[in-house]
Amino acid sequence: MVDSIDHMPERPLPPRWLRTDSLVALALAAVGSAMVLLAAAAGVPFYETHPGLQVLGTFLVAAPLAVRRRFPLVAATVQAAVYIVVPYTLGMDLYTSQVMLFLGFYSIGAWSARRGRALIVRTTIAVVMAVWLVASMFGGLNIPGYTPPSMSATQLLALFAISGSINVAYFAGAWVFGDRAWQQWVERTELERAQADIAVLQQELVESAVEGERMRIARELHDVVAHHVTAMSVQAAAARRLLGRDQDRAEESLRQVEASARSAVQDLRTMVLTLRATDSDSESLPTLADLDDLVAAAERNGQNVTYERIGDLPDLTPAAELTLYRVAQEGLTNASKHAGPTARVALRLRAAEGAVELEVSDDGRATTSLVPGTGTGLKGMRERVTAVGGRLEAGPKPRGGFMVRASVPAGEAA
Repeated sequence: MVDSIDHMPERPLPPRWLRTDSLVALALAAVGSAMVLLAAAAGVPFYETHPGLQVLGTFLVAAPLAVRRRFPLVAATVQAAVYIVVPYTLGMDLYTSQVMLFLGFYSIGAWSARRGRALIVRTTIAVVMAVWLVASMFGGLNIPGYTPPSMSATQLLALFAISGSINVAYFAGAWVFGDRAWQQWVERTELERAQADIAVLQQELVESAVEGERMRIARELHDVVAHHVTAMSVQAAAARRLLGRDQDRAEESLRQVEASARSAVQDLRTMVLTLRATDSDSESLPTLADLDDLVAAAERNGQNVTYERIGDLPDLTPAAELTLYRVAQEGLTNASKHAGPTARVALRLRAAEGAVELEVSDDGRATTSLVPGTGTGLKGMRERVTAVGGRLEAGPKPRGGFMVRASVPAGEAA
């Protein structure tokens, strides 16, 4: 049991602890010695026989206090032994030495990391000191220069009650104050450790927020720019093929390139304003209501797109609506790049058991892309959908083509 509670962290010693405690011990010994000499000069019994030896005894009681923090168990045990033995040999100041003994007993609780042993040592010292005090009070011990007073039984009992109460309060006070000092150090250490953990966590949160913001900007740039640049690339390639053969259609393709460029610039401006705005400023963000315009723009760029909205949709948060819009935008962009010019693209939006599901699928069989991909589109879509608590499925269809399906929870769950 003792071993199980002895494994406590060592309390760190303060700077210059040895010098400080040595000076305290020396000061207490000096005060005690002065009291011995004054009492001897005044002819007080017990002090007038050998004051020089009593001064030496006082210094012996004070000496262990110099290491009371580094070796509290040893210091207090030596002090108690000296306090009991010295009166029969050298003598000492009986008043200041009690303060010294109090400080040593207190230091066990305040500085000993071996809490189980501290309990045993304090209990042993308290019992031994109590027995010694009773024995000396009733004349059971022959202390040189001290003669127990002649008293009746009632007077002895009263003296025992008074002295016993004082000593119980004395040792109990040193015990309680010592334990309280240790507990305060433990609490302070735990608080400092918690503050350090909070500081580390705060730094991690800052780094995570910066990384999250960086990824959000990257996704916005990819979704906004890639869609329009893909459309411009497709129309520019068509115009190049038509030059010299069909001037009207070539000019129409170039006008689509110009319109896509203007839309890209406008979307970039909107994105910058959105990034500058607070979370409550969401009026400029695209929503599911803007899917019609997105499909119309894709058709103007030459894609064959059908859009179907099935059933009544539950309410979504602005973030969820933006996520589904970006998935639709990226899905149409990927179809334009990879499915081929004759591919048919189907965009479906429907409710699905407490969620809203968006699907973009094509029947394309193109093996090469008009515009090379970066590989970040699907990753960005997955990150967006996961961020609002949804899930994303993407992959080739069994009979050809490609399908992207995103599902986000309805309401506040998103």
